[in-house]
Amino acid sequence: MHALFDDAGKFLAGRILSETDTSAQVELDSGKRVKVKAAHILLRFDKPQPAELLAQARAVAEGIELPLAWEFAPDEEFGFAELARDYFSASAPPTEQAGMLLALFEAPHYFRRAGKGRFRKASAEVVQQALAAIEKKQQVQAQIDAWAGELVAGRCPEAIHAQLYRILFKPDKNAPEYKAVVEASRLAQLAPLALLTRAGAIQSSYQFHWQRFLFEHFPRGTGFPELPLPAPTQELPLAEVQAYSIDDSATTEIDDALSLTGLGTGTVRLGIHIAAPGLAIQPGDALDQVARTRLSTVYMPGHKITMLPDEVVQRFTLDQERANPAVSLYVTIDEASLIITGHETVLERVPVSVNLRHDQLDHIVTEQWLADPQLQVEGTPEALLALRDQLSFLYRLARHLKAQREAVRGKPETFSRPDYTFRLEGQVGEEPDGSETVAIETRRRGAPLDLIVAEAAIVANSTWGQMLADSGVPGIYRSQASLAPGVKVRMGTRALPHAGIGVKSYAWATSPLRRYVDLVNQWQVIACARHGRTAALAAPFKPKDAELFSIISSFDATYGAYNAYQASMERLWTLKYLQQNGIQEIVGTVIRDNVQGGDFLVRADTLPLVLPVLGVQSLARGARVRVRLGEIDEIALDVHGTVIERIDDPLDPRDDGPVDDDEGEEAATAGPIAIALDLDDAESARGEGGPGAAGSADNRAP
Repeated sequence: MHALFDDAGKFLAGRILSETDTSAQVELDSGKRVKVKAAHILLRFDKPQPAELLAQARAVAEGIELPLAWEFAPDEEFGFAELARDYFSASAPPTEQAGMLLALFEAPHYFRRAGKGRFRKASAEVVQQALAAIEKKQQVQAQIDAWAGELVAGRCPEAIHAQLYRILFKPDKNAPEYKAVVEASRLAQLAPLALLTRAGAIQSSYQFHWQRFLFEHFPRGTGFPELPLPAPTQELPLAEVQAYSIDDSATTEIDDALSLTGLGTGTVRLGIHIAAPGLAIQPGDALDQVARTRLSTVYMPGHKITMLPDEVVQRFTLDQERANPAVSLYVTIDEASLIITGHETVLERVPVSVNLRHDQLDHIVTEQWLADPQLQVEGTPEALLALRDQLSFLYRLARHLKAQREAVRGKPETFSRPDYTFRLEGQVGEEPDGSETVAIETRRRGAPLDLIVAEAAIVANSTWGQMLADSGVPGIYRSQASLAPGVKVRMGTRALPHAGIGVKSYAWATSPLRRYVDLVNQWQVIACARHGRTAALAAPFKPKDAELFSIISSFDATYGAYNAYQASMERLWTLKYLQQNGIQEIVGTVIRDNVQGGDFLVRADTLPLVLPVLGVQSLARGARVRVRLGEIDEIALDVHGTVIERIDDPLDPRDDGPVDDDEGEEAATAGPIAIALDLDDAESARGEGGPGAAGSADNRAP
């Protein structure tokens, strides 16, 4: 005797070895013996053999017309054997009964299960709806198969192309377009990105990276909603100074300007003037909500996404020949010793006489030009000549302040590598499209104008940070416990030392037009300037305010993502530069072993490029090599190299210690970006200031 039984929704058959009232011992064709409850045995039969019965039953099930079986089925609950006798004949053999069981079990749209081997037919309305859904599903599957076939053949269907970036970056895994790409990837045995590239779906590497960033951080677009402009600030006194800013030519959010009075009197008064949107934007208002959503301006070659609307920026930016609201820090300095003897914070309107552009003036304002009043440089603007004495003093002061900080740091700050700026030629409109010709220019880090602005920003940020702490007003600080390897800069609400800069406390407050943390700190500084000792009661954010911790968390994550995107776009344009100029070889320096990928990295001498290179495994860090470049992948931002020759001895063959922070950061972005179908973000660590925002004081500061 044989038995057909239900084993957790699977139908098995075997020979009954023994049986009781409650269970049976059944031997399967494999030889395995199982104990089966009596209630789970659905059919007993002598012939055919179990395996043959199941095979014949499957064939019978395929031939059953389900609509006809549904018509034969009674309205009340029934067993499969009953329906088999009604559908086939009163003497339906075990194979036909088993076939009916399989057919009923696999047709839930016609028959609902009511127990082991028991069913109840669905209502006509339910059947109609189910059949319509099945037909629709079949149509969708047919469409998926058709799209997948086109992709495998190297063509991209219009529907896939229209949804391309959503499929890649934020896919709906139930959408037919997504399923078609997955199916085609399986059939073609290609990664989805490679498949789509081969099919011509991705025609612009620039748009690929740009749309990826927008989908992640600006899904509703980069435009601003209709917002009321901030009301004019209350009447402020006009400062009796003539200030000037020092920025890059592309800078429109001019946050900071400087002034100097009393030169030659023995006591000098340095004014560090910061644009003051915090006087008009209030915590919680509509503009604040927009700024808090964006948290920072996003920089990239040829374009930027501002934190605040252009109309708001224009009201507060420190443009020349205007007197806009500012939070001014006046620092009193002994002219001979350069010792700071006092400071004062003032809310006022500051007249700005000129906006100096360091990229146009760095070749003029050199150490020699500042030290020798008789040195003449052709093309020097009159406005610059009028400021020559002031800039000479400020450069002397900046070097003095830097030396003081270095004494606290315990080691000097080194500017051994240049900054790079990207200029896109042929750009039409506000945004590039990736077809532009890129020019990469260098600017020496620590140049006089650069150092002047950086040291002024450090003075303001450290002074205001300490002022907040002394007043009991909370702020958002950046701190670093030590310069030991692995000790990172942290953000928090406590005024702790910043070992990397060499100051007792450091609070970003000098870029409120483009960084939300600075705007928050500016509100707190304004409270101190207005209320003095009672500032803690009037400040928008109170001690241990949960809002501050929320802002820190959001800003940290968002700012890091923005900087990572900027780094990826700079790498993209660097790779384009190599292609546009036919560069096949570079000279570079071995910097470190990439532990994650197992590759050794080389930093190009004259380009912002770090890449993994074969053939340097035996070389020490600091060795200079000539490298032949391999194939460039603009989608993965990947290029590898191979050593052609060793150029000179390493700087220090014995130096196998930890790399400096910059080298570690470059290593994080040196390799290809890992891209899956949902495109995980490439990780990138950046320093105090984001790359490419060279016009900002803070971005040039440590």
